[in-house]
Amino acid sequence: QVQLVESGGGLVQPGGSLRLSCAASGSIFSIIAMGWYRQAPGKQRDLVAIIIGGDRKNYADSVKGRFTISRDNAKNTMYLQMDSLKPGDTGVYYCKAVIRTGDTGSSSGNYWGQGTQVTVSS
Repeated sequence: QVQLVESGGGLVQPGGSLRLSCAASGSIFSIIAMGWYRQAPGKQRDLVAIIIGGDRKNYADSVKGRFTISRDNAKNTMYLQMDSLKPGDTGVYYCKAVIRTGDTGSSSGNYWGQGTQVTVSS
């Protein structure tokens, strides 16, 4: 079994910053990719940023230049540094990981965290 646990959400004023963390634990052989998704009230869950392998990164156009995704492979932890936050960034942020599991990594699957609320408001 694999668990993903997000933390770091909260209430922040426009222009402020937050740093989200996603820690993966369990029967992990290797992590193929990790990403952050956002779901605003009444809307679908959309990709915000993804890191593939150790260093390939992609961002949604709406967050380019403001958000930075990173990963600590030794800790199986991913981060999302969010700067210059806007009210439109409000939503529940979910961590997703594609992980090879077991002693040999012969199995793989997609795993989701429980989500962390980010609210940008004055």
